[in-house]
Amino acid sequence: MRRRSPDLDVTFNRAYFEFLLSGPKLLKEEKPQSLSWLPENCWGCVQALSEIKGFETFAADIVASPNRFKEWYNKPRPEVIALPSNWRKLVTHNFFMHMLIVRALRPDRLTACMNIYAERTMPDGKLFTQCDAGVSFTEILKRSLNDSATTTPIFFILSPGADPVVNLQDIGARRGYFPKKWHRVALGEGQDVVAMRKLAVGVREGHWVILENIHLMPSWTGELEKALNDYTGRKSYHPDFRLFLSAEPSDQIPIGLLERSIKLTNEPPQGLVQNLKRAVATFEKEEFEYKDGKCKMIAFALCHYHAVIIERCKFGPKGWNRSYPFNTGDLENSAQVLSNYLERGSGGDKIPWSDLRYIFGEILYGGHITDDWDRRLNMTYMRTFFKAELLDGMELFPYSESFPEEKFTSPEPLPYDEYFTYIDDFLKVESPVAFGMHPNAEIAVRTLEGENLFRTVQELQPRGAEDMESGNQEEKDENPVGSLLAKILEKLKSIQFDTEDIATRIAEERGPYQNVFLQECDRMNILRNEIKNSLEELELGMKGELQMSDRMEDLSQSLFLNRVPLNWAAKAYPSRKSLGDWLENLMERSEQLLRWCDEPTSIPVVTDLSLCFNPQSFLTAIMQVTAQTQQKELDKLTIMTDVTRKQPEEIETAVRDGAYITGLWLEAARWDSKQSNIELYVNRSI
Repeated sequence: MRRRSPDLDVTFNRAYFEFLLSGPKLLKEEKPQSLSWLPENCWGCVQALSEIKGFETFAADIVASPNRFKEWYNKPRPEVIALPSNWRKLVTHNFFMHMLIVRALRPDRLTACMNIYAERTMPDGKLFTQCDAGVSFTEILKRSLNDSATTTPIFFILSPGADPVVNLQDIGARRGYFPKKWHRVALGEGQDVVAMRKLAVGVREGHWVILENIHLMPSWTGELEKALNDYTGRKSYHPDFRLFLSAEPSDQIPIGLLERSIKLTNEPPQGLVQNLKRAVATFEKEEFEYKDGKCKMIAFALCHYHAVIIERCKFGPKGWNRSYPFNTGDLENSAQVLSNYLERGSGGDKIPWSDLRYIFGEILYGGHITDDWDRRLNMTYMRTFFKAELLDGMELFPYSESFPEEKFTSPEPLPYDEYFTYIDDFLKVESPVAFGMHPNAEIAVRTLEGENLFRTVQELQPRGAEDMESGNQEEKDENPVGSLLAKILEKLKSIQFDTEDIATRIAEERGPYQNVFLQECDRMNILRNEIKNSLEELELGMKGELQMSDRMEDLSQSLFLNRVPLNWAAKAYPSRKSLGDWLENLMERSEQLLRWCDEPTSIPVVTDLSLCFNPQSFLTAIMQVTAQTQQKELDKLTIMTDVTRKQPEEIETAVRDGAYITGLWLEAARWDSKQSNIELYVNRSI
């Protein structure tokens, strides 16, 4: 079935939508050798996409022109580039179909692709993708005040490092409410009585009442909601009265209180461009126009630095070792220090770069940083951005000489509004190069962003929505959860380890290696039993033989959304895989244990550490065996690793000392097997 939106010229196709959400994989054909550059999971997506009407020849076209598709695949931003062969017109004529191909081949670029789709499809699309990036929080608060009413509180959802009451106080002072018509109460023990008294005064006399941290008294929030309902029923509000509430995210605040409020939060926007615009918007236009040209250039570099260190958080441990509450207050204080140095005659025309770097990097922003390596990184940014070359139009992307296509130079002094135009014109795309990182650094980050986005959208989909769209009665009758349940139970039949029998067979030859593998078998049995018992219970519930419990509902929902159920994950190993990939990995782990069970007195020729529940225990076993055979003290031994040039399948016999292992991975680098050393990784290879 197809639906057409009444407002937009967009055709809805359920099959396309389902593929976009789930990115299914279908491995019915072996990947050709000519597509060695394409990951296995992408090849599975390509085959699944070829099953959809309109893409029947897509897999065949890739096989027929592998080099042309490889060239497109290796582009840093393929979502804006035409595809090879007969698919070249999609980028301009049917961008949604183009987006499905990006979903299959380059899932890391999917969120960027969706931004483009939203901008092209929706009226004033950029208003939805950039939102209020170019507006300061103070301006947003002013607009919200204009939308508020006596019966509509403004609710601040607190985030680390942000204090919205400071901005509110500034507005209140300008409008004549602060300090005489201003009541501020921080909730805590005994403060509920004070808060209700101040609320009554504010309602009667038209004052502003600010109740902070109401999440600390969740039981009292019900009384607050009742009081507001009473005031509304009696229509006793003074027209100038306004109520402001603040709380950290909490599920104990009454839903009615949230529904009647305008909800605001002062979190940084997503994206370097948006963060840079928000940083520039922090300055008042009149105040910024008054600044000296040198001060403007340094202030812009300060905004860029602020945007970089905030957006760097998205890279996780590769960005910062710890999470830090950098906020606009740091930017405002740094700008004030800059003005004091440059506009009040400190040092004449000479700019005290070392002083600025120290105050910005070690005190104002550096005051948040507790990790030594993070502090070192921060000061490297300081030395990169704040130096004399900045005043000559310096390149703001660190180490960009290795990537000449990625450039963003410091602008000349401009009028306030033109800085936003400059950002739009010269910082059109984002890249890890802006942070001094390799372009590959964003592959995992953007892939995870896309997965999280569509996981959330899937959770919001009504169960059975695809059945209502379908005209095929067989598809309606088929239960996808029941079908998946049966497949999993069938797979589990091959996973069963009789550890007592194995322990009896190796009683006289049992050593550290055998202890490790017996423990692995025990944990696999525990996990297998948990999966089997919960699935059989759900099967009985779906047949009506048992009453469906919350636990069974959660399991059914997880199977439907292709997620690993929480009760399985609690008995398993750390993993972020989807349910389908997780089950494949489970079978690989059981196969390694089955190979060991065939010859339990010896270890496999090559042991895959990534397939162990507890890899560290195997490394400990290596040291224990070495200590026993060589008569050495265990606490004085360390693990030494020698990387061979052989693939696991090329190893035929076990090593005399130690053990052959595989399953170790490098992050942010690659291993050059020919030179036997670490090298920078190649684009698109992680």
